[in-house]
Amino acid sequence: MSRIGKEPVKIPSGVDVKIDGLLVTARGKLGEESFRLTDDVIVSQQDGALSVSPANDGKRARTMWGTTRSQLQNIVIGVSEGFTYNLDIQGVGYRAAVQGRTLNLQLGYSHDIDYPIPDGVSVSVERNVAIEVKGTNKAVIGQFCSEVRAFRPPEPYKGKGVRYRGEYVMRKEGKKK
Repeated sequence: MSRIGKEPVKIPSGVDVKIDGLLVTARGKLGEESFRLTDDVIVSQQDGALSVSPANDGKRARTMWGTTRSQLQNIVIGVSEGFTYNLDIQGVGYRAAVQGRTLNLQLGYSHDIDYPIPDGVSVSVERNVAIEVKGTNKAVIGQFCSEVRAFRPPEPYKGKGVRYRGEYVMRKEGKKK
């Protein structure tokens, strides 16, 4: 029994959810997101909430039950409130800038890194070292932030690199004489 799958997804005011066969579409003040269901789950809308149940007793149906509920929760939150990720850059000479639909990163390499910003994602840079990523699709934003962090992950000796705001980096002691 899925503890996550049992919980209904509450639909806030101002969000319109439509179920059309295997396609669930949510429309809110920030835009529109859709999610394609599998045949293993059944989604119903009642009393201002979406409820998800497995279609049969198979392992795949039980697996997709909680996953589908989480995906529906993410699209409902995305179109009503949106998602925000914050990245911090630490290191001497490390900086970022937004140029049109491109994020320009200077991370200590011999060249700048020009990384395209996907559609539906807005990026702003403050003080050249604080990157704020906003959008309605949590998966796209998370993937974008993960790829930016992968250009220069924080290293354990000086802590230089790109990190999520609030991320703890385990520090190591340097060489001893």
